[in-house]
Amino acid sequence: MAEEIRALIEKIQLEGIQAAQAKAEAVAGEANIQAKAILVEAKQEADKILSEAQEKISKMQASSQASLKQAARDLLIKLHEEINSRLEKLIALRVREALTPQELAGIIGRLVSDFCAKEKGQVIISAGKEDLEKIQKSLLEGLKEEVKKGITLCAAEDISAGFTISFDAGRSSFDFTDKALAEHLAAYLKPAVADLLQGK
Repeated sequence: MAEEIRALIEKIQLEGIQAAQAKAEAVAGEANIQAKAILVEAKQEADKILSEAQEKISKMQASSQASLKQAARDLLIKLHEEINSRLEKLIALRVREALTPQELAGIIGRLVSDFCAKEKGQVIISAGKEDLEKIQKSLLEGLKEEVKKGITLCAAEDISAGFTISFDAGRSSFDFTDKALAEHLAAYLKPAVADLLQGK
């Protein structure tokens, strides 16, 4: 009987060990499956995070490049505007320096003499008050008496240097003011300066 009990105990132990081993193997298999699923999920999540990060980086780089291009464009526009502004100021200064009262008297004298040699009419000359006072004497001294009768000299508040001249009693006029001459010179020089800046 003792042998039967011992055999029974051994059988129970063997069955318990086998059951425990089977249970352990089932748990291990399930854990392995879960581990693989967790790894797959983790890899998918990591890929998603990496993809989002790369997309953000690409967008940031594109945005940075666009911002840099815009900043460069803005800088070139400002530089172009500054150069044009300085060019206009320089031209205006040089034109004012060139339009001395003596120079004005000489130019006006030649224009009036040439006109009066071909036609008769009322000539109206407008200049700034200071210049008019300075050029009046030397201008009139150089013209013949009959020519002087057809000339009217006018002081103009809006002319800082230079003059306007009309050969048809004021219906139309030619503008030789510093502003007009500076505009014409700037219109001629600005494209040349732009070409220089572009290396042409």
